[in-house]
Amino acid sequence: MAMTSGPDGLGTRMRHVLEILDGDIAKFLADIGLDDYRPRYSPVVRALLARGPLAIRDLAAEMRVTHSAASQTVAQMNRAGLVGLEPGADARQRIVSLTAKTRELLPLIEAEWTATTEASEALEAELPYPLRGVLEAIVEALERKPFRQRIGETGAARELLEP
Repeated sequence: MAMTSGPDGLGTRMRHVLEILDGDIAKFLADIGLDDYRPRYSPVVRALLARGPLAIRDLAAEMRVTHSAASQTVAQMNRAGLVGLEPGADARQRIVSLTAKTRELLPLIEAEWTATTEASEALEAELPYPLRGVLEAIVEALERKPFRQRIGETGAARELLEP
């Protein structure tokens, strides 16, 4: 099965599942009055609650995303007034912190997290395999051998890459 080609590709299916989940979480957020809050903001809020203000680089590492992805999410959150940005010790560094607005919204945000966790557990109970376990196994396998390496080891890739 191809990773991304066609509607049956593994990457296409994973993105589709994520779009369904994020879309429904966003609808619930709107239902409880959090129209400006997106599901992708929760990892940032969780990291800042746990660790306090962080440089975007450290925030990206905490969230296990690229610096670019963290920076884009932080920029969106800053425009929505959910995080503040201050210069760091290094002129290139920006320190991200939660705003008073986000702290006021925390009871609603945390209630959504609880509801989403309960719904996730109920969904997972219906599945033939524990989804979190499968996802963790995928990450571990890709940490052992990156997907790029796996692609390069295929016969089709060798034909494309050899002069």
